[in-house]
Amino acid sequence: MSTDTLTITQPDDWHLHLRDDAAMASVLPHSARQFARAIVMPNLKSPITTTAQAIAYRQRILAARPDHSSFEPMMTLYLTDTTAPLEIDRASQSGVVRAVKLYPAGATTNSESGVTNLGRCARALEKMQQVAMPLLVHGEVTHPEVDVFDREKVFVDDVLIPLRRDFPALKLVFEHITTQDAVDYVSEADGPIAATITAHHLLLNRNSLFMDEGRRPGMRPHHYCLPVLKRETHRRALLAAAGSGNRRFFLGTDSAPHAKGDKEAACGCAGCFTAASALELYLEAFEEANALDRFEAFASFNGPDFYGLPRNTRRITLQRANWILPAEFPYADNTIVPLRAGEKLRWKLQG
Repeated sequence: MSTDTLTITQPDDWHLHLRDDAAMASVLPHSARQFARAIVMPNLKSPITTTAQAIAYRQRILAARPDHSSFEPMMTLYLTDTTAPLEIDRASQSGVVRAVKLYPAGATTNSESGVTNLGRCARALEKMQQVAMPLLVHGEVTHPEVDVFDREKVFVDDVLIPLRRDFPALKLVFEHITTQDAVDYVSEADGPIAATITAHHLLLNRNSLFMDEGRRPGMRPHHYCLPVLKRETHRRALLAAAGSGNRRFFLGTDSAPHAKGDKEAACGCAGCFTAASALELYLEAFEEANALDRFEAFASFNGPDFYGLPRNTRRITLQRANWILPAEFPYADNTIVPLRAGEKLRWKLQG
């Protein structure tokens, strides 16, 4: 399908990091300009583990929205070894908490308080299954003996399959999947399961960590994310899944802001900041997959359908247009470098 404009139902972002305070105020306008709603991750420096904390965080986000914005943050709780069933009940009844997030301890940014043993969460998971509260999964094991490029596959075999055997009715989103193994599992598994896919995992493979667009060697810290980029065969599997029309796959940017100095450091932070041009980046991937006609379902329909929420009614238009993404954006008292900084993009959101 070839076209110069694409008009679709306004999408939602089903996986977004906003941070807090001045940092949050810096990045929120980028997402609010593109998306109607977003599932906001709870891994702040002090994680959002209670419904009361989630409600307070939501109020801070609403207060920071740009003027005349109707962007709606959808909140999540950070699952811990001690999350109580009563807290799941409170979240379910709140009207603002839409899911609970599983971070294996040590898997990614601010995951130190994450789950050390899923067996300790059994009562909370049973309550989530009972009240139809989705579990959002960062799908990696953190055992030091497992190669970083294999952590997702091992998670499927050692954690996800037993988890879903024990809780077959639990709604589950396998977030930011990166491998053929994850695609195959989500496509074939029984029960209520879905997966989000990021733009950067659709566009980049692990070579992109170690060379620039001219194939010159050198570390690219702004391409470093967790789960880490994988082989080209896995990238192509993700492209095929996203463009397949399968309703189990939908958009989740995992846009993860870090100050420029924290990325360009001896031990750089993991995360790609894509919120400034998320839809444009996704369209480049879907164009590569020859699936522009299926982008609206992936971006705008599959997510709300899985979560049991109404689809948006507002329409947006993207136009084919060459433009240069800024090299940096303000970020609290620092700056932030977006994915594809200073490079030419081929699509542009109108308005």
